[in-house]
Amino acid sequence: MIIAEDLLLLAYDDDSGRPQVGADELDYRLAGALLIELALDGRVDVAGPGDVTVDGGPARAGRVVVRDPSPADHPALDRALAVVAERPRRPKELVRPLSKGLRDALLTGLAERGVLRREEGRVLGIFPRTSWPARDSTHEELLRAACRAALLDHAAPDARTGALIAVAHGSGVVRGLVPREHRRAAETRAKELSTQSWASGAVKKAVDEMLVAVMVPVMVAATAATVTTT
Repeated sequence: MIIAEDLLLLAYDDDSGRPQVGADELDYRLAGALLIELALDGRVDVAGPGDVTVDGGPARAGRVVVRDPSPADHPALDRALAVVAERPRRPKELVRPLSKGLRDALLTGLAERGVLRREEGRVLGIFPRTSWPARDSTHEELLRAACRAALLDHAAPDARTGALIAVAHGSGVVRGLVPREHRRAAETRAKELSTQSWASGAVKKAVDEMLVAVMVPVMVAATAATVTTT
């Protein structure tokens, strides 16, 4: 599983197969999860002054550059690498292009691997709707346990768990991981983890910049959703 798939499993209700997070907001968080995973794996980086690209050319400071173009063994990560390689862009400028078609591709992949089940139906007997209830929750249960340990027991998360909690922070996903009486504490801990050094020193700066970048369109999407429903 990649981090974006982990986020998707936590964001979808196991029984109804419907997302518990706004669509645009979730899509941008998934895109951010791809960027962060590529950074953790040393495949992309945010260029600094005097940096060069993988082919030896000059890299523009503040732009995301590919450091390792070899296949990432996952179609979503490989596509993300290709998008990054298209032209120099700041992290925040990559979130929207990376989000296009991403959620459906990840959901389809999880269904093909037997983790989710694709169900077609209609709302009010008219409008088509696809749901993705859980088929095999083994991985998700382990994932939830690791997140709860970090959120409630203050266990030190590994880089992947830290990244997952950081990119999920503020979405409502964190609240769904713990009992109601512990939700406020969990949100506080998630905020702490989003600023702590669970990433190694070599990639921490890039990861931090990508976390900040993904929050910009996420907050815009969340605000727009709030205005629409009020």
